This record gives sequence, structure tokens and C-alpha cells, in this order.
Amino acid sequence: MSIATLEPRTEPAATPYATMKALVYRTSGQGAGKPSWEDQPRPTIQLPEDAIIRITTTTICGTDLHILKGDLATVTDGRILGHEGIGVIDQIGPGVSTFKVGDKVIISCVTACMKCDFCRKGMLSHCRNGGWILGNLINGTQAEYVRIPYADGSLYHLPPGSDESAMVMLSDILPTGFECGVLNGQVKPGDSVAIVGAGPVGLAVLLTAQFYSPGAIYMIDLDDNRLATAKKFGATHTVNSTDGKAIETIMKLTGGQGVDVAIEAVGMPATFDICQGIIAAGGRLANVGVHGEPVSLQLQKLWDRNIALTTRLVDTVTLPMLLKVVLSGKVHPAELVTHHFHLSDILKAYDTFGNAARESALKVVLTNP
Repeated sequence: MSIATLEPRTEPAATPYATMKALVYRTSGQGAGKPSWEDQPRPTIQLPEDAIIRITTTTICGTDLHILKGDLATVTDGRILGHEGIGVIDQIGPGVSTFKVGDKVIISCVTACMKCDFCRKGMLSHCRNGGWILGNLINGTQAEYVRIPYADGSLYHLPPGSDESAMVMLSDILPTGFECGVLNGQVKPGDSVAIVGAGPVGLAVLLTAQFYSPGAIYMIDLDDNRLATAKKFGATHTVNSTDGKAIETIMKLTGGQGVDVAIEAVGMPATFDICQGIIAAGGRLANVGVHGEPVSLQLQKLWDRNIALTTRLVDTVTLPMLLKVVLSGKVHPAELVTHHFHLSDILKAYDTFGNAARESALKVVLTNP
């Protein structure tokens, strides 16, 4: 089932002596929660298609911060968070045919059975038996071990000698930026593209939008440090929206026309409003951000503008292609990483990532050698 209809699942306890450390979501049941570093039962094989992975590298996503704010009601007290990671296969079920114990793998943020109707049409995010369940409906990757259902459809071999700090970006943010932003926005050569939000996902949009040679890329954010990074990564223009005049600035820069593609990469009403205010006639507005509250669609202004509005949950169907691009050296996702921590210091990592402006943080990487 898709994430809209699946119920949170209770994971059976492992044998009493098999424990591990994990980052656990704790909440009183109302609103925001907090992360807790705890002893938890080590996962075990439940179904023939399962694999147990010993995590060597993981990271924290903006979605994890949305969870802590109470934006995702599907995540319940006691859930191990995280949906990105690299690790070594520790155990496999008898139904796993593509991998063996000892293989190093990239974990997709999306679990895919590869047999249901949604998987067959490439919409892995809505797999009837998986989808985005890691760190949401089942325990996730911010732990020493994780159980991956449907391993053959949810794991990818890690090329030998690869930089794990770079490759872990293939779990989620590079495919998310590319699929939900660039592909849904139908970026074409010569297009003017505005990306609202210069966080890790917005920067992933920026990196992958350049595959299609847009004529101009406008990056909009509140943080000058992130805007400077965006300029370094290829943005032609940067706009600090602190003064509330981002729409006015973009319209001036585009001669009053607006942009061909506006990509929302934050998940807030104010940033979605900027996209609505700068989209050109015939343009495409692609939403990438995770929204925890309603936004107002300005149809009284947009009804006759011939625009297209798209939403999407990442399917990671482009992960194999993006892996080739990274290996070719044409994209350097390790440049998104600003902070490194040992997995046992994950609470410090959450504080750093949650205070990104104060710490000049983009992606934080956690290792568990």
C-alpha cells in the first residue's frame, strides 16, 4: 500500500541478547517530539525477501526534522528514524537473489516489491507493499542495524572504492531533487529556473538541473551562506528573501515575465507562495518540499496562466543513472556534506542540522565503521 493507507507496524523483538544503538523518536502523543539515542532490539529476518544491513554510513534528512516537529502523523512514538544509508549485508532471507552476505549496498529511501501495479509503472514510492516506510512506518537507518524488506528491489550494489559520503546522497536527496524537481518541472535547454530553498535538496535540484543546460538558475533562500554555496554550484543569480521582496526581485530580473520553472524545495506556505508569484505563463511549478500545513492555491491569479503544478514523492527510479553520473565525476555530491560525526554522536548531529544557519550546515554524515 502507499504511505497514505499503510498503518504503522510493530517490529517483533529480537532475541534478548541481540541489542543495538538507535536514534528513536519520542513523543508524548501530541505535536512535536524529540530524538533519543537508545538501546533497541537488533532487527531480525521476518520475511523471505528481507535483508539485515549493518549500517556504515547514514545521514539526517529535512524530513526527519519535519517528523520531530510533529508534521507526519504516521510516525509514532518509539520509531527508529532515518531512510538513507550505506551498509554491509549481515543476513539475507531465502527469497533474496541479487545480494549476498558481505555485499556493500546503497539503501534506497523507497522500499519496492517490484511486483505490484504501482511498481510495474515505475511509481515505487506508492508500492502497495512498501513505498516510503523506512523511518516512517517501520524502523529506519539511523541505527547500527536495519531490516530492509524486499531487498532485491530496495538495495543497490555500492561500487568498490566509492566515497560513502558521496554515495549516501543517492539514497534520497539526489533522486529527490532530480525526479521531483527537475523531471517534474520539465527543465529544458534555455529555460529560466527558480529554486526556492537552498538546503540540501534545493542544491540537489541545482546540481541536476544543469544536466539540461537551462539559461538561468535563480536560487532563493534566507541564508547568505547557502546562497554562496549555490553560486559556487552553478546558480546564475541568488536572491536573499529576508526582506520579503523575492517575488518583486525575480520579476525584475526576468523583465516582468517570471520563470519557466519554479521549484519549491522547503515545504512552507511562504515558499510555495513565492513560486506562485514568479511563475511565467505556460510555466511549470514543481513541488518538492514536505508540507505539514495547508497552503493557499492562488487560482484567482493562475487560472488563465496555462501553468502546470506537480507534486511527487521520490521513486528513486533514477538512482542507477545518477550513480553513473557521480562515478563519472560530472556531479560531486560529497560537496553537499559540511559536517561529519560518528553515529554515536547523532544527537549532536541533529542539533547541528537543526540549527543549519547557526552552524553553516548542509548535509551531516554519520559513520559507523
